[in-house]
Amino acid sequence: MVDQPLAPRIELPISASARQKRIWVERIIGSFLFIAAFSSVMITTVIIYILLSETAIFFQKVMEVHQESLIGALAEFLTTTEWSPLIEPVSIGVWALLSATITTCVIASFVAIPFGTIGAIYLSEFAPAKVREILKPILELLAAVPTVVYGYFALLFVTPLLQKIILGVQQWYAPGKEPWEYYELPGFNMLGAGIVVGLMVIPYIMSMSEDALQAIPSHLREGSYAMGATRLQTALRVLLPAATSGLIAAYILGLARAVGETMIVAVAAGLQPKFTFNPLEGAATTTAYIVSASLGDLPHGSLEYQSIFAAGIMLFLVTFLMNVAGYFISRRYREVY
Repeated sequence: MVDQPLAPRIELPISASARQKRIWVERIIGSFLFIAAFSSVMITTVIIYILLSETAIFFQKVMEVHQESLIGALAEFLTTTEWSPLIEPVSIGVWALLSATITTCVIASFVAIPFGTIGAIYLSEFAPAKVREILKPILELLAAVPTVVYGYFALLFVTPLLQKIILGVQQWYAPGKEPWEYYELPGFNMLGAGIVVGLMVIPYIMSMSEDALQAIPSHLREGSYAMGATRLQTALRVLLPAATSGLIAAYILGLARAVGETMIVAVAAGLQPKFTFNPLEGAATTTAYIVSASLGDLPHGSLEYQSIFAAGIMLFLVTFLMNVAGYFISRRYREVY
């Protein structure tokens, strides 16, 4: 019988002790990652619990003041259009705040979505590489500008400019009137605030839309060019439809940012709750009311104090529904390559 040679000994790339140490390090890193993810979920849960519990106290106080049932208090909250929890007679119609929030958000969408999409197409398909490397960091810097600066920009530049434009249009259509006979845009108005909120949101939408366009497989572009399409035709007829889900997600996230904007609307749109969808008037949005009420000397636990949380829960529901709608719309138009 011939002795078979032994198989060569397999040497591990690392020693057993080093391998054991690496396993423990990975376990510790995994634990930290789990704690980070779990803490974000817990913080969100605690925030929702605080909003719901404080809102419940608000409705309990409303029931005591108005001597009505919970259904009656909810109906007054959701259907009436006068908001005055700080003065007598108390009224809690949240539509006085939501109407201004919706109006400024719609104006912002008319500014941010077209300009953000056009800018994303330019950066993705037309801009040279060096120009793109310069412009994109600048856009990200614009997103980091404090919103109170945008508020002063709206109050001191955009609103006076709008006043001159509106006065000039009236004088062009109906010349010869006395100056006081023309309509004058008030200093606090939702039009100027909405425009500046839209300008603030443009970098968000442009950056995310540009990422969505860049994520499209290159063979779609090459196929379009091979068929003789121009660069603009490729961008409008091939890339935009292919990136619909990503673009919708960018729009929803940008507008959710606009809904939650505080300082611009507080500085430029006014602090008087008013049920109106007229952008030429001043009105308080939900966030502006929260800021104005929080700055006052409200006694803790009073109806006025609890109204902050009732307004906050409505803002939370609006942004939550927008994100849910964006999720389902993105899934509906998602393309798998």
